[in-house]
Amino acid sequence: QVQLVESGGGLVQAGGSLRLSCAASGSIFSINAMGWYRQAPGKQRELVATITSGPNYADSVKGRFTISRDDTKNTVYLQMNSLKPEDTAVYYCNAYIRPSWGKPWDDCWGQGTQVTVSS
Repeated sequence: QVQLVESGGGLVQAGGSLRLSCAASGSIFSINAMGWYRQAPGKQRELVATITSGPNYADSVKGRFTISRDDTKNTVYLQMNSLKPEDTAVYYCNAYIRPSWGKPWDDCWGQGTQVTVSS
């Protein structure tokens, strides 16, 4: 069984920075794409950024957020700079993980971490 555990959320003023981390643990043979999504109150969950061999960003965060991964630690990061009140949301980690050879890929999600940006 695989777990994704996020950390690094919190309250920050507009213009500030936060760094989110998400570590995968458990039965892991291989990890393909990793990424971050977010869901604001009353809105649908939306893609923020994903990374396989290279990064992919939502237009709303390009130039402000940077996604990276450390495959030696099965961890994905999201560095968020120049934060805006509209970035306020619960941020979810996502990863496509193969738990063992021959098993299908699992679409795994973390429990979410709250990011609040005050104006």
